[in-house]
Amino acid sequence: MSKTIVIGAGFGGLALAIRLQAAGVQTLLLEQRDKPGGRAYVYQDQGFTFDAGPTVITDPSAIEELFTLAGRRMADYVELLPVTPFYRLCWETGEVFDYDNAQARLEAQIARFNPRDVEGYRRFLAYSQAVFKEGYLKLGTVPFLSFRDMLRAGPQLARLQAWRSVYGMVATFIENEQLRQAFSFHSLLVGGNPFATSSIYTLIHALEREWGVWFARGGTGALVQGLVRLFEDLGGELVLNAQVANMEVESTRISAVQLQDGQRIAAAAVASNADVVHTYETLLGHHPRGASQAASLKRRRMSNSLFVLYFGLNHHHSQLAHHTVCFGPRYKALIEEIFHSNTLSEDFSLYLHAPCVTDPSLAPPGCGSYYVLAPVPHLGIANLDWAVEGPRLRERIFAYLEQHYMPGLRQQLVTHRMFTPFDFRDQLGAHHGSAFSLEPILRQSAWFRPHNRDSHIPNLYLVGAGTHPGAGIPGVIGSAKATAGLMLEALS
Repeated sequence: MSKTIVIGAGFGGLALAIRLQAAGVQTLLLEQRDKPGGRAYVYQDQGFTFDAGPTVITDPSAIEELFTLAGRRMADYVELLPVTPFYRLCWETGEVFDYDNAQARLEAQIARFNPRDVEGYRRFLAYSQAVFKEGYLKLGTVPFLSFRDMLRAGPQLARLQAWRSVYGMVATFIENEQLRQAFSFHSLLVGGNPFATSSIYTLIHALEREWGVWFARGGTGALVQGLVRLFEDLGGELVLNAQVANMEVESTRISAVQLQDGQRIAAAAVASNADVVHTYETLLGHHPRGASQAASLKRRRMSNSLFVLYFGLNHHHSQLAHHTVCFGPRYKALIEEIFHSNTLSEDFSLYLHAPCVTDPSLAPPGCGSYYVLAPVPHLGIANLDWAVEGPRLRERIFAYLEQHYMPGLRQQLVTHRMFTPFDFRDQLGAHHGSAFSLEPILRQSAWFRPHNRDSHIPNLYLVGAGTHPGAGIPGVIGSAKATAGLMLEALS
């Protein structure tokens, strides 16, 4: 009997499988690794729990909707805890900005940097809210299958000056350079260069102000487990260690998927949460559509990669916020190097995650679990040997954190591991080791992004960061809603 198959149990694949299963479509979810989660994998070592990937939850309503449509309560599966401040932003010159959701506190901090920017921020917030309304609430879960869909959205995008960059738009409202950085760095969270990414992505600020920033008790992995349990409670089947080798095509339709172990599974429809280039080049590379689409995608601009250090300390650094952004001495020049240079920069900006601030259970008593990441060029731009560069960068970052934020770090170190662009490529199948799939520039967004349903093979669907609307937890869950609508319409 033919099955509806979802390849990849990342957030996008899980959310899609839940939607299909809740609608009565028997769904088989195949995951190549030994745990679900995709980029939201979990490492455990010596009593420390490390979330491998996304740690910022900004639209809990999108997650809650998955439970509601299944007739369940999210609170029975996972508990979300508020994070305050959203982020602590720090500069080497000593300035600190606690990015908060309370308007009065936020404006007081803005005034410390530049009193004139308080009014500018209010205007920026109003703009961000308008973009949020048009770009996220109205279009975020609507599939763009034809250019007519793009033309219909055109007037709104033009009115919102979508051709401008995130930083360029922020700069029209904000004078102070550090505040410009504070309100433009968000696009980096979805793989976007603030100086090239469409100003539509300023909606992330309004999204955070609308629903806050949250963290799952037990870590992001606990949210993954809650979604898996919901899927299985609905009767869905998840198979781990099930690597898909290829998709078979008869006429113009996927007829089956074949696993690496030789197992063949007949398919009524297939949705891939795998990397989009991997989907077309590897899983469908034997077919003309796969070969041509892979060649086309390889000409696109991919987002940056990441260097990530997970480490456990026998000391809890209570002076840290849950999320800390550590700005280096350069902003624009560093970002330009990350996206365009074939070498590794001498300096860096970092995101430091200290989840034990919110949930101490992620480390042994008195200890702390942490991860720190640095955006780095993907392998197609800087073909570096990360077996050599990784340990070097690790030592530079540890020394930097010890000097500026976490005194005594190296003496307190219990365990650590690295995740480099090689790992994004080899463990996650990411083209060039890109951490966020296609770069979210305007000409690679909406209709210009790979579509939620393939235009040549009608029962092949895409879900996740490589399709509309893009990366980030809200983005991939939104892609699942768009893709599920198409699949359910075809299956009805």
